[in-house]
Amino acid sequence: MAEKTLEKEIPETLAGKRLDTALAQMFPEYSRSRLKSWILDGQVSIDDRQMRPRDTVSGGERVLLTPRPETSVTSEPEPIALDIRYEDEALLVVNKPAGLVVHPGAGNVRGTLMNGLLHHAASLETLPRAGIVHRLDKDTSGLLLVGKTLPAHTALVRAIAERDVSRGYLAVCTGVLTGGGTIDAPIGRHPVDRRKMSVREGGKPAVTHFRVLDRFRAHTYISVQLETGRTHQIRVHFAHRRHPLLGDPVYGGRMQIPAGASPELIDSLRGFRRQALHAARLRFAHPVSGDEVDVECPPPGDFAGLLDVLTRDRDLES
Repeated sequence: MAEKTLEKEIPETLAGKRLDTALAQMFPEYSRSRLKSWILDGQVSIDDRQMRPRDTVSGGERVLLTPRPETSVTSEPEPIALDIRYEDEALLVVNKPAGLVVHPGAGNVRGTLMNGLLHHAASLETLPRAGIVHRLDKDTSGLLLVGKTLPAHTALVRAIAERDVSRGYLAVCTGVLTGGGTIDAPIGRHPVDRRKMSVREGGKPAVTHFRVLDRFRAHTYISVQLETGRTHQIRVHFAHRRHPLLGDPVYGGRMQIPAGASPELIDSLRGFRRQALHAARLRFAHPVSGDEVDVECPPPGDFAGLLDVLTRDRDLES
């Protein structure tokens, strides 16, 4: 069901602006791309007539805008258990387990996080991607941000794009790092394997900050802070540095087992079949109140167990 029609007058200060630009300033709760689509679909009238997004305004015109809920979500609600770490009327933060696909796709029509979210809050079916603001790979665990209203979702997507959401990760990489640092290397589609990403000239800017939390015999436990959010960014950046994430089936290369490793460590390394990566913290300004929201989540059992085994193996050597 469509929302009620909104009526405003275009301020004289916006005279000479494109219509879509003017509306983006007048209705900041909606993205410019969404406003443009509504203009093209006839959801916007200017003095009772239709205009194109690129047409200029004079100021003083009467705008009638009828927002239209998104209807692109075709997934069915499913009663999937969700680990909600924060929720209010505008948004929620969910802890996604490793192995759970975020969005339905080929081969994953049911049993996704989106299916579970639609069961948790039916109103999400009117939002783009059921309100999901960003992504996590299937085998990455941790925190995901979901907007529950269109204004909140729009504001959170904009905050991600403008780098106003702090996203912290925990990871175990192969090799022993001497210290923290920053990886500033552009990422684009792999030139040969189109299913993968790679560091390449002409790619999109990508910046990853990291620091060392602990060192083991052949691995390093790190905290990672994203400045940008490219596909597979952390995995690609550390593989580029020749320190791929432990267990990464795509970018990981050969498994590294230190000489003299305990049987327990060998079994643990061979049995860890996903990238050792966990989205541990989200910090952002609430889209309604402006208050800081800070949500943390410890790594799941398989990740914590891996750290325990790595620690015991190191301590045996000493």
